[in-house]
Amino acid sequence: MEEKVLEILKEVFELETVDQTCSQDTCDKWDSMGQLNLVAELEDAFDISLEPEEIGKMKSFKDVMRILSYKLK
Repeated sequence: MEEKVLEILKEVFELETVDQTCSQDTCDKWDSMGQLNLVAELEDAFDISLEPEEIGKMKSFKDVMRILSYKLK
């Protein structure tokens, strides 16, 4: 799951490289529109539906992993 999330982050934010430190603070393209694109890709890739509260908490790779881990158990 981790590799898949990193690949989605790389694709959505058009990054050359991406790692586990990726966050809104370190990625210029992780703005409100980027957030919507990220959510759409995550929902599609993992066949889940994210709640507004969950989406609001997604500010970094670690946040995304924590929320997905909870949703997919």
